[in-house]
Amino acid sequence: MRTLSRYFLTGLLVLLPTWATFLILSALLSAVNRAIADMLGQLGVIAPPFIGVLLFVLLVLAAGAFGTHLLGSRIIASIEQWIAQIPLVRSIYLTIKGMTDLFQFRSRFGRSTVIAFPFPRDGVWALGFVMGTAPQAVQIDPATTLLMIFVPTAIHPFTGYLAFVPQPQVRPLNLLPEDAMKMEFSAGFYKPAEGWLAAPKATA
Repeated sequence: MRTLSRYFLTGLLVLLPTWATFLILSALLSAVNRAIADMLGQLGVIAPPFIGVLLFVLLVLAAGAFGTHLLGSRIIASIEQWIAQIPLVRSIYLTIKGMTDLFQFRSRFGRSTVIAFPFPRDGVWALGFVMGTAPQAVQIDPATTLLMIFVPTAIHPFTGYLAFVPQPQVRPLNLLPEDAMKMEFSAGFYKPAEGWLAAPKATA
């Protein structure tokens, strides 16, 4: 039963973002097609085939170019802050955004080492991702090296804390980044395979 429940939860985490993305894209494409058909219908013109798909692709590219621009990213951040103040809309938006952030998570942390370390105090342990060595400006102790550790927050693991941790306090785990994210995303309901608390196996 434990294996079946793990497979079921993993399947949900894989299918939900994909299915939600498909539904959203289908709704957007249908809306574009209807708008074009209505606009051209008033002019007595029949919409050419695939014109809706073409305009939808151009719309997505324009949104991507706008979002990657510095001014555009600031405007999007301001809009997200405004949305976060609306109770019902905030819940829906953050849920969908969390699903899409699943793919960003894989690109950002897919090659990181999963570790455990005392956080936020001794005696309490947290999962983290090694993002690299801390900048030289914050290497205040010459006897040890500080590592940059990203500490995700459950149940929305795409935000969190950046901690500078002495390397001796870091304990590498035999846990894939995807499995660590599933644990955070499910607030601990996801159970990885046995042996994940051990040190990772050395690769040849």
